[in-house]
Amino acid sequence: MLIEELIKKNENKVLEFKENTKNLSSIIKAVVAFANTAGGTIIIGIEDRTKKLIGVKNSLDEEERLINAISDSISPFIIPNIEIHSYKNKELLIINIPHSAGPYYIKSLGIDKGAFIRSGSTNRIADSEMLDTLKLYAKKITFDEIAYPMGDIEDLDWIAIKESFRESNKRITESKAEDLELVVNHIGKLCPSMGGIILFGKKRLKLFPDALIRCVRFAGYNKSKVIDHLEIDDYPVYAVQEVIKFIERNTKMGVKFNKIKRIDIPEYPPIAIRETVINAVVHTDYTIKGSSVLISIFDDRIEITNPGGIPIGITLERALSGASRIRNRVIAKTFRELGLIEQWGSGLQRIIHSCNKKGLKKPLFEDFISEFMVTLYATKEKRLNKSGKK
Repeated sequence: MLIEELIKKNENKVLEFKENTKNLSSIIKAVVAFANTAGGTIIIGIEDRTKKLIGVKNSLDEEERLINAISDSISPFIIPNIEIHSYKNKELLIINIPHSAGPYYIKSLGIDKGAFIRSGSTNRIADSEMLDTLKLYAKKITFDEIAYPMGDIEDLDWIAIKESFRESNKRITESKAEDLELVVNHIGKLCPSMGGIILFGKKRLKLFPDALIRCVRFAGYNKSKVIDHLEIDDYPVYAVQEVIKFIERNTKMGVKFNKIKRIDIPEYPPIAIRETVINAVVHTDYTIKGSSVLISIFDDRIEITNPGGIPIGITLERALSGASRIRNRVIAKTFRELGLIEQWGSGLQRIIHSCNKKGLKKPLFEDFISEFMVTLYATKEKRLNKSGKK
């Protein structure tokens, strides 16, 4: 990307500006955060708030100083790509930091206090849950692939498993369950994976008490008054349908007429609802305690929030363009096997397309450090009340 285009942007998950190199500790912290999250770029010689061009004096010396400071201060060893760019008769230092398996941390602070991640335009200390995620990422495994060694395969509800596959005109065997990693081999013993427990564990809520979906219908446009609510603790493959039913009974129906009959029009595109709910379930970070998937319905919108932001190694921009990084491989593979997921990385695009096709306001996607929220906006069709009258 051209320097002009970068400078026009505000600081974000993958971009930071520094006026100079005086505060080396701040630059090193940013390098660590970018490396742990999704990579990024630091431009030195630009004032952050005003975008005033300052430039860097003695750029060659400063480049060497940065390389030494970064290599001496960060573990594991990392050498970012540092370039000197001439722009409007000023020299800028551009530090490009790739995302890689870490976790990276500042040596002097130690891994518990020196591992940072990027959240929006800020750098934050990675908490214990995020550190565990970073360590798993380095091992190229997801949390739901881990074995639950305290259990055995009978801890899974095989009746529910067989029924869900039968409804998809498929047959499940123990071998197929191993292929999907619902069960895994742990030191010579077959036991459920964490994903298997989340999906079909008989006592799943004892191990994952927050693995449920809370649905709330508010009156009006804020959360001051609740008029309907439901807490869904069923197995995720069934919970999706229960959520959709709750949304259907708490949203209005538009209407139009052709020459023969009346055609009812849902307030929200069914595809957008389905894809958003499934995305929330599949991409929830089930290691986060005290937080569940939340469906909030207002008069003009639906907000669907799941614990866990965009998975590390990817940005919201890339996700919206079709790139995919699966947070829960076992859950995702099972949903795909059951026909609930059609194609990796296409869910967000289908949400956008279905809303565009209906002429609706573009959905809002928001990536926070510990949650991801999708806001769908209502249609403006002529509506019926609950009795079916105009």
